[in-house]
This record gives sequence, structure tokens and C-alpha cells, in this order.
Amino acid sequence: MDEHKYTILYIDDEEVNLLLFRSTFRRDFNVITANSAKQGLNIIEKQHIDAIVTDQRMPEMTGVELLKVINGKFPEIPPSRLIVSGFASNEDIEEAFNHYNLFRFVPKPWNAENLKKTIIDSIEGSHGK
Repeated sequence: MDEHKYTILYIDDEEVNLLLFRSTFRRDFNVITANSAKQGLNIIEKQHIDAIVTDQRMPEMTGVELLKVINGKFPEIPPSRLIVSGFASNEDIEEAFNHYNLFRFVPKPWNAENLKKTIIDSIEGSHGK
């Protein structure tokens, strides 16, 4: 009777953000979290992910740089890719939209209902292409 839940990978270097995202969306999605871009890439290699939500400002690489790596290594992943951040340069975000299948940029702090709808739109919109 359990309906299929989309699997969302949320990548953020701040533990409090990972906990907040997981607690907010655990009833709606199968939430997997990673505290670094490297850990996120390891997860993507091992299992199916419906959407990737990443922070922009992280120590080892930015969210845009992460999407660039994902685009090169996993081109089959649909463009269900979102960046959430309080800080991002327009040029970086523009590059992600134009080259790395960024679906939407979501400013922090995010609104739970809006972010949930955006995640679902990113997944269902990409499956229709």
C-alpha cells in the first residue's frame, strides 16, 4: 500500500541543513543526505536518484561545479537538479542553467511547500521529455 516515493539526494556541508531538509521532507520523499560533493557523487554511483538538491557554497566544490561533474559522469540522470543557496553569483547560476541541466535555483531560506512543489515539478517535468 506504500506509494512510490521519489528519491531525493540533498547535498550540503552544514549538518543542521541536512537535518532540517530530512525532517521536513521525509514523509514526502525518500531523502538521502550527503555532507560533501564527494559523498554525493559516491551515492549517485551506487543508487537511483530522482532529484539532486545541492547547496552552492561548499568547501571542496560549489554546487555548480558538482552539477558539471554529474553532467559529465552521469548524463543519463534527468535534469531534476536544483541549487539552494543564500549566496550565488549570477554567472555561476547562468552557467548551470545553460550547460549542466539546472532546473531551478532556490534561494535560502526556502519555503517547504514551494520547495516540495519545485522538486516534484523537476522530476515529473523531466520524465515527460
